[in-house]
Amino acid sequence: MTEPGIDYSAVFRALPGAVALLTPDLVYADANAEFLRIRGLPREQVIGRFLPEDRSEDDPAAPLVLKVLASIRRVADTGERDTIALQRYDMEDPDQPGVWHERYLNLTNIPVFGTDGRVALLVHRVEDVTELIRAREVALTLQEAMLPAPRPVGRHPAAVRYRPAAEALNVAGDWYDLVDLPGDRVAVAVGDVVGHGLSAAGVMGQLRSALSAASLVAEGPARALETVGLYARTIDGAENTTVATTFIDWDTRTITYSSAGHPPPALLQRDGTVEFLDQATDPPLGARPQHMPRIQAAAAFREGAVLALYTDGLIERRREDIDTGLARLADSLARHQADDPETLADAMLTDLLPPGDATDDTALVIVRL
Repeated sequence: MTEPGIDYSAVFRALPGAVALLTPDLVYADANAEFLRIRGLPREQVIGRFLPEDRSEDDPAAPLVLKVLASIRRVADTGERDTIALQRYDMEDPDQPGVWHERYLNLTNIPVFGTDGRVALLVHRVEDVTELIRAREVALTLQEAMLPAPRPVGRHPAAVRYRPAAEALNVAGDWYDLVDLPGDRVAVAVGDVVGHGLSAAGVMGQLRSALSAASLVAEGPARALETVGLYARTIDGAENTTVATTFIDWDTRTITYSSAGHPPPALLQRDGTVEFLDQATDPPLGARPQHMPRIQAAAAFREGAVLALYTDGLIERRREDIDTGLARLADSLARHQADDPETLADAMLTDLLPPGDATDDTALVIVRL
């Protein structure tokens, strides 16, 4: 039933995004201003036009038109909506003839049923996602610049992995770092800034760099975190960042560690037992009203043990106790103990990340001790 006083034609023309109406026999019945702008044609040259005549065969957009035609016919035949995801479309600049711009589109075709239950019209919606694609490219570049490239730590094999959440722009607040220290030592850390996207990534980059520098001069991981905690108080968005950092010393076969509210590193010993390094956990960065010294603890290891540092995306699930996730991680580590770090890292992601798209970012570092 049509509500009185509502001009649905005006509503249609005011819709955000590019929308056109087509009849089941592929004739344009209406189009809003954004659709006409994208097409670069006045209204009188679109409405009443047969869609297959929309482009000439030698037009660069002809392959896309053929996909649109096939999609619309499916909708008309089945009565079910159809989507054509992420199509490239090169558009000529209306102000600079001969200058073309690369655009990316998502297209959706939706049936509108008449009183007889048959498809009477089709809504053809065009969503320009070019800026999102460009943002993803920027994010990938930013991630590569901010996270260190995979490499051995001294003479010891290691592997790193980063997986963004499904809705993130391929970069967010999770990070990892490996810093060579004097002697046969290395600092390994993971951290997690609250939030997603480029803003969280910017905070992440500042904190990662600060922790790397502090680790080179600090007496141990606790003092390194104290320094970064003071620095975090000067950065908007850095509050409640969690970090776990470890100093590995192969001469003494000791791991000294400290945690700022972060899930505990996991130490897989040669006998297959997994020890969670949870004896030096303090609140996240910036969580205390006053600055206080942080604590650290130490654990011994034998040659051939494995150390895993990770962010909470690897173990936490909605409506599930965190101990369940930790037990799942320990089981995966033990089952793949004989694997090299690269194979082990891949196996853990397969075992622990949920099927389908992950809902949180995940960073993982594996070091063979």
